This record gives sequence, C-alpha cells and structure tokens, in this order.
Amino acid sequence: MAKIELIATAPMGLEAIVAREVRELGYDDVSVDNGKVTFIGDEAAICRANLWLRTADRVLVKMGEFRATTFEELFEQTKALPWPDWLPEDAEFPVNGKSHKSQLSSVPACQGIVKKAIVEKMKQRYRHEWFQETGPRYTIEVSLLKDIATLTIDTSGPGLHKRGYRKLAAAAPLKETLAAAMILLSRWRPDRPLVDPFCGSGTIPIEAALIGRNIAPGLEREFAAEKWPILSHKLWQQCRQEAYDLAKRTLPLEIIGSDIDEQVLSLARHSAKCAGLSHVVQFANLPANRMKAEGEYGCIITNPPYGERLGEKTEVETIYRELGQFCRKLETWSFFILTSHFYFEQLFGRRADKKRKLYNGRIECNLYQFFGPLPPRSQQMSLQQMKEETAEG
Repeated sequence: MAKIELIATAPMGLEAIVAREVRELGYDDVSVDNGKVTFIGDEAAICRANLWLRTADRVLVKMGEFRATTFEELFEQTKALPWPDWLPEDAEFPVNGKSHKSQLSSVPACQGIVKKAIVEKMKQRYRHEWFQETGPRYTIEVSLLKDIATLTIDTSGPGLHKRGYRKLAAAAPLKETLAAAMILLSRWRPDRPLVDPFCGSGTIPIEAALIGRNIAPGLEREFAAEKWPILSHKLWQQCRQEAYDLAKRTLPLEIIGSDIDEQVLSLARHSAKCAGLSHVVQFANLPANRMKAEGEYGCIITNPPYGERLGEKTEVETIYRELGQFCRKLETWSFFILTSHFYFEQLFGRRADKKRKLYNGRIECNLYQFFGPLPPRSQQMSLQQMKEETAEG
C-alpha cells in the first residue's frame, strides 16, 4: 500500500498549524480545508502522524469521496470502495455520520446505508453472510457536505489531545492541542524562559516542555490502529523508537507555571510527573502580580480567566490591568494571551501587535500577541551552543 490519503482533523483556526506540523514530518503533498488537512503518506505516516501531531484532533484514513444525492448513490459508491483491504473478517466497524447542506439529511439513515454497503462488500471477500465484529475497532464516518460524501476510518481512537499524562482533570481545563498551538504560534524557543502566570492544571507549561525537548506527544498512549493487522507491531515499534531517539531528554529548560489555587497546582504537579517532566517544569503558588519572570527575552504564554460567569467581570478586569502593569516592566519579553474578553487590550494597556481568532471549546477567543525584541543573534547562537554542549555532556 504505497500511497494512502490521510486526513488530520483540526480545530477551527488551527488548520495552518496542523499543516505545518504535517510538512515537518516530511509529507509535502498537503491540502488545507476548513477543519482538516489532507496529505498523502504510507503505513508509517499513520503511526508518525498519531505520535507526533500536537495540534490535530485525529488522523483518519480517507476511503473515498463522491457526490451522493440519493440513498442508491450512497450505497453503490460506498460498496465500490476497498473496505476488505482494511477491515479483517472479525473487524468491529461502527458507523458515525454527519450531514450539512445536503439532500441526504437523515444521519441515522445514511449511517445505516453505509453499514449495509460495507457488509455487502465484506461478503464478497470473506464469503460470509454474518460478521460477529469481535475483533479490532474501525470507527467509520460518513460526512456529507453540500451533497459530497466523504468516507473515513479513524486511526486514533481517543482524540489526540489525550496525551496520557492527565490522569486527573480540573474543571474546564485547556485542551492540550490548543495549548500546544499557542506555544507554536509564539516566538518561544527552548533557550528562552517561559512563564504561565495562570497555569491552572499545568497544560501550557507541560506542552512547552514536550515541545522544548522534542518529545512526541503521543509517545505514552495507544491508538486504535495499533490493533489493526494491516499495520504491523514491528512498524509501530520502529516509529516509537524513532520518536524516543529524537527526544532531547537532557536539554535544560526554564519553564514556570504559577497559580493562586494550590489544589489545582497539585493536579499540575501530578500531570507533570506522569509526563516525566516533574524535574523540568517549576510550579509556584503565587498570584499573577507576584509571579517570577527572571531573565531576558522570555515569553509569557497564558490562558487567564475570561470573566464569563456572573460576578467575575470586575475581578477579571482587575487581573488584566495588573497583568498589563507587570508586563510593562519586562521590556525584552513577548506576551501571548488567550481570552474572550472584548476589551482586553484596553485593560491590558497596550494594543496587540497581532490577533488570531481561536476557539477554547465553544468560546470564541483571540490570541493577543505582543512581540518583544528577539535576542541578539550572537546571544541566540551562544545560548544554543551552550545548551547543546550541556545536553551532549
């Protein structure tokens, strides 16, 4: 199977970042659309994409795409696809669906038609009338948009934001994929300090440490496709070993997370320990106006309270003013702040150099980007050389 068409699904606003990640994995045949990045790879691409993509939601095998305005068209064209090339005789294959602006608007009916068509195709290959579905899981989706049906198989299982280190969850935690996107959109590099003064359960500092040390985010979890016969255990082992070998586990980093809630910080410390980063990320029980931001050319990357709940607005506005006052003292630092508050710039006391619309769950937010000066080139080089020498030693 030399070429496989794959889809990395992306949260709204993050498609370009997912596409950049895909290209960095070495896959150049990439197209970007709303909510997805399509690319061509081989079997190893399924493993690598699941292991490495930090900002994507899932990795799907694209089985086919065609126009369907009747159930007969949907049935026949689904049946024509090479399902037995992927699904073994004992495969469990539930069918999910969605439909938008299409004549085939009944999702349950579309799911049933697709399931029936796949069964008929399986009968031709395996010569059985009944399939018990006791084997590995292949979650199939039929997605209809403007009468175009796209059929996919999910290779990931649980969403890629589930890295495996968050064993305990705080209320409304920032998704790991969004935290990683905020870091990748920033100017932060591993040789610069990073501070999150509203770190909550520690997602931004932990994701920064994973990025800084080039640790694949999916290294400590399993994926649905690991149980598929078409992808050998040896191939998964090779891709995991490749990821282990590329990690820079001794690279020193200066990453600090602080929060006023000691209880939520205990969750952050536990997650950092589960990620193997408890000795890398520092956590402090401090209010934002007393946080530590030492050194030069650092980055503050944070997701402060938004004031969405009744009675929180005044408190949040005070927090934003204090944050702005604190940041004005850090002349060489850059700031990347995610919030839904409409008047954030006025409260912070400075107009953002750049804004990017992102969604934290269903909340429309802006990532406000305030760029400080970059480190002098000679300093960047000497810092990097020093860190490389330290890592090698």
